[in-house]
Amino acid sequence: MKKIRFTLTVFTALSVMVCAHIGRADALPLWPSSAPGALGATEADIPTITLFAPAAGQANGATMLILPGGGYARLATHEGAGYADWLAANGVTCYVLKYRLGSNGYHHPVMLQDAARALRTLRAFARRDGLDPARIGIIGSSAGGHLASTLLTHFDAGQPDSLDPIERESSRPDLGILCYAVISLGEFAHQGSKTNLLGKEPTAELVTLLSNELQVTPQTPPCFIWHTAADKTVPVENSLLFASALRRAGVPVELHVYEKGGHGMGLPAAKKNAPPWDAACLQWLNSRAFIPVSLPATPAK
Repeated sequence: MKKIRFTLTVFTALSVMVCAHIGRADALPLWPSSAPGALGATEADIPTITLFAPAAGQANGATMLILPGGGYARLATHEGAGYADWLAANGVTCYVLKYRLGSNGYHHPVMLQDAARALRTLRAFARRDGLDPARIGIIGSSAGGHLASTLLTHFDAGQPDSLDPIERESSRPDLGILCYAVISLGEFAHQGSKTNLLGKEPTAELVTLLSNELQVTPQTPPCFIWHTAADKTVPVENSLLFASALRRAGVPVELHVYEKGGHGMGLPAAKKNAPPWDAACLQWLNSRAFIPVSLPATPAK
């Protein structure tokens, strides 16, 4: 009985911390105590989520989990807070995930554990805050796109008998947005991301398991995918393979391959050579009834 009361008390304490802020909030640890598999107790060992809330009265009920890229070695701010500011300006309640990294000694399944726990937390928060628990999306870029595609293909329904109310929630995103994502760990892999995620000598079975174009099923959520044909860091074949797998499985997918541009560009307002994927993405979110029909303009940076 004591364990039940402790878990619920922690959940309530986190709730108070989140609701006390408008705009960007303090980072919240994903677990009330040490995270599973933690190698220490430093900042690098504590996965967190940071809230970016729409202006008062502007939230449209949708929530987005944002996974920055960085090769599983670092986290790119413009693919985290940058995306969060953009989506929050369009009424989406956003949380940026700080997941554990290969550069700090972590490997799979730790990153997936962090992403799944974050998605469950957002769904629990949506129920608590009067948002829509059936409109929880995920967006990831580069290696963050790999982690997003991993959760899109390796989710579960939760543990209904868990003493932790967050663990009872499903980890399945309702849709995914993949930006120049690492998808495959085979022929077209980004080797740095692969090594940081799996170590130097992964088994063939593990490489197949985390080559997410091979893990798509009809239950995989709808996806918006964009890449550039000129990307010399993560080949466009990654997005082509995933989009093709989604189409074969009957999963709704919108794919944009732009002729020009490189890698790690983020939003067009941040990188002037980036293609206009943000406008296309908002239209897609609208077509999926994720955001309202009337779209506010994307603010200039």
